Amino acid sequence: MTAMPRSSHRINLMFRALGLIAGAAMLVIGLRFLMAPEQAAKFFGVGTMPTGHQLHHAVGLRDLWVGGLAIAFALTRQWLALTLWFTAAALVCFGDAVIVLLSGGRPSSVAFHAISGLLCGAIATAIWRFRPPLLTHTGTTQVTTPQN
Repeated sequence: MTAMPRSSHRINLMFRALGLIAGAAMLVIGLRFLMAPEQAAKFFGVGTMPTGHQLHHAVGLRDLWVGGLAIAFALTRQWLALTLWFTAAALVCFGDAVIVLLSGGRPSSVAFHAISGLLCGAIATAIWRFRPPLLTHTGTTQVTTPQN
């Protein structure tokens, strides 16, 4: 079995950590929507509260499984999947910023969602550009390159 170059190992660890952190954050957000929906909605930035908690529970469940996916992708070193996850997360963050803006939410909440989108986009780009080579079942490395 060939050893992974030192820089690839560091990049691998960094991407895994980013995936784990992002996934854990989504799990926390999801749990907050399930356990303290009013506070979660207020922090999210939605100005008016809908009646009941069904919407909050749906958002909480969405965030739980989405966070779990990021963690699974990071732990299994599925860099393409993690890149796609962060790309989708960027789009969702920008959509959230628009929702908050149109609902009369605080400018700081709009900025939070927009900045989160930019950060997710930057992480997706970094993972795609600097992803380490895949290890095959035989222990050799396989370099993947994008097809033109």
